[in-house]
Amino acid sequence: MTDTADLSASSSLSEATTLLSRGSGDSLVEQIVRTVQSRVDDKLLRAGARMPSIRRFAESHGVSRFTVVEAYDRLVANGFLESRRGSGFYVRERSPVGAAVHNGAHESMHAGPARQLDVVWLVRNMFRQMPAQKMPGGGLLPTDWLDGELIANGIRAIGRQSQSQLLSYGTPQGFLPLRQQLQLKLAELEIAAPAEQILMTAGVTQGLDLIARHFLHAGDVIFVDDPAWFLMFGSFATLGAKVVGIPRLADGPDIVKLAELAALHKPKLYVINSVLHNPTSTSLSAAKAFQILRIAEEHDFMIVEDDIYCDMHPGGAVQPATRIATLDQLHRVIYLSGFSKTLSANLRVGFIAASAELVRHLTDRKMLSTLTTGELGERIVYKILSEGHYRKHTERLRNRLAGVRDKTVRQLDRIGFDTGTHTPAGMFIWVDAGCDTNVLTEKAMAQGFLLAPGSLFSPNQLPSTKMRINVASMGDAGIWRFLEAALR
Repeated sequence: MTDTADLSASSSLSEATTLLSRGSGDSLVEQIVRTVQSRVDDKLLRAGARMPSIRRFAESHGVSRFTVVEAYDRLVANGFLESRRGSGFYVRERSPVGAAVHNGAHESMHAGPARQLDVVWLVRNMFRQMPAQKMPGGGLLPTDWLDGELIANGIRAIGRQSQSQLLSYGTPQGFLPLRQQLQLKLAELEIAAPAEQILMTAGVTQGLDLIARHFLHAGDVIFVDDPAWFLMFGSFATLGAKVVGIPRLADGPDIVKLAELAALHKPKLYVINSVLHNPTSTSLSAAKAFQILRIAEEHDFMIVEDDIYCDMHPGGAVQPATRIATLDQLHRVIYLSGFSKTLSANLRVGFIAASAELVRHLTDRKMLSTLTTGELGERIVYKILSEGHYRKHTERLRNRLAGVRDKTVRQLDRIGFDTGTHTPAGMFIWVDAGCDTNVLTEKAMAQGFLLAPGSLFSPNQLPSTKMRINVASMGDAGIWRFLEAALR
């Protein structure tokens, strides 16, 4: 049965969209998007109203279903509609901040322009010209999982714009429309961050480097999870910082150990993956998030929340995800994310969200080191996000990861690996091989396979029986034969 809100939305749109013109110069998609946006802004479509179904809208207004799908996707991406699985599209509640972002983005489009750590080995080999299926220790999705045509379309579209915009420096803080789009994206995570609190970076790697150089001096202590992303250990050590690992459990860090070490070391920073932690793919519980904030306040250190795997997490009630930045609202938390894992590592588009004062300082530091980041990549990401393509792309990635993850876990269990308490999402599985994985890795390299031994994921770099497996890169039968023979 169609409810009153559904009828109201249909009747409001019916009058407006009868004037859709195929000769206006604007595409039908743009006309539909503009019509719905104006109806929402004028309160003619109220929050919670159900939009006509794609089929019904297409039939009523003489347009294709593909046109309606693209228009609805753009409206979702820009915060006017929300998609409810199995139910349809609904008008989203519009906050004053959200409305300001939309108007600002629209206007801006028309405005003027210590110790040596052995982590280099894996990084160097990750950049070898090897097929992804030969690199189960790698940290990226295979290129055939990604959408090269989506990137290519973005490049072509940007190339048709004014060429003068591509020939000068971008703005130090980053492409404004993209930062405004990221404000909407962060709002979906309940993180309030206006554009002036967002700084574009050349990936999360540059973001971490800018933050570390701002806060750390020789002899300062920085906390990381143990295990954690190995690249930052060497980076922080080159600044003269002491890197201390906090044991990572299934629901976050060991809180007792965190409190003890915080009292002992008085760290400046704690870098953590709250959601889909690398390398274990575990996520932080709400209780642990509150406890981490309390300890940070007691011992006065900043939390750096690396959320690079954000869009690989399905979210929802079945698999809730807690982010410390949602609880703290960027007072003591510095939030980082980017698009190298989901769109293209080559674009090098990442960002920092932090307090306005800290973003100003980090922007100055960025200018002194690299002046600006590449605006071409930022414009491409903006186009993909604002036109609604990103939501569907990441949904396909999540579904595909879910499809191979369980199969990979079962096969690893069968040949003798201990997969522990694995999570149902993410790229990685943290397995126990029952033997020194440094030795296993050397044997694998001799046969042309790249593994990721557990020793590289710990600040102490000690031999380990653990190993990171990328579930998307386990399609080569040869790696399965090697692992099965090696564990006999």
